[in-house]
Formats: sequence, structure tokens, C-alpha cells
Amino acid sequence: MEKVITINNRDETLAFGEYLGKLLKPHMLLTLNGDLGAGKTTFTKGIGKGLGIKRIINSPTFTILKQYQGNYQLSHFDAYRLEGQSEDLGFEEIFDSDDICVVEWPEFLEDILPQERLAMTIKRIDDDHREFILKPIGKKYEELVKEIEYENNCHG
Repeated sequence: MEKVITINNRDETLAFGEYLGKLLKPHMLLTLNGDLGAGKTTFTKGIGKGLGIKRIINSPTFTILKQYQGNYQLSHFDAYRLEGQSEDLGFEEIFDSDDICVVEWPEFLEDILPQERLAMTIKRIDDDHREFILKPIGKKYEELVKEIEYENNCHG
């Protein structure tokens, strides 16, 4: 049961992330697929705001993992630089924890990611517009997607 949300600009990307962040519970995993510049980190900034995180969230491209404390701990992964690497990085423990995990470029961690997750693809329509395709894998994620009644309140 996929759901598609159309986003019209960067502010709506942040707002949708914040909306979703308020619905997330401990031990949830979101994977974000999308081209460079599609808005994965911008969306994650919104999630952080929804989780009550005060620190600035930026891409963990070079550190691979950044963690932030808000109402819950957010573990933000950017696996882009892990392409072709196979050493054990200890990430499984984080996926098993109560952290809310957001993984950019999940294809490079696929062999250690939990099967159940909310798999999201951000499709760039043009410079401003995006389609967020939400694909729940597992019962708690199906429930989460059913709960999403997101309407854009600013059309640009």
C-alpha cells in the first residue's frame, strides 16, 4: 500500500519531514532513496525538528553517522561513501536500539538493514517539486503510512 505525497518546494519538504517526525516512534527505520540534491537531508532536518531536536542537522556524508538527541535519539546515516565496503561497522546495534534511524543511500547498507522499514523514494520532478513515494514494509510501517494524512497547506 504505497502512498505518494507531492511536495512543491523546500519549505514543504521541511514541513512534511516535521509532520512525519512527530509520528515516529522509537525503533523505527526510514530509508531514503533519491538522486543527489533530491532533498534527503532537507527532509531529515524536518524529521529532526518534529522530534524536538534543537541542533542543526547536516549531512553525515564524511562521518557516515551523526546522532542527535531530541524527544528520541535520531541516528542519521549517509551510506554513500560505503559503496563496495564490507567491514563490520557496528551499525546493527544501532538498528536494534530504540533510536529512530534515517538512512540515506540504503542500498550500500542493504545486507545489514532490518527488513521492516518505511522505504521512501524522493523523485525530483523539477527544481522545486518532488514526489515522496512511501512504501511500508512490515505491519508497524503500514500503520504509520495509514496514519499519514498530509495535505500541503502552501502551494507554490
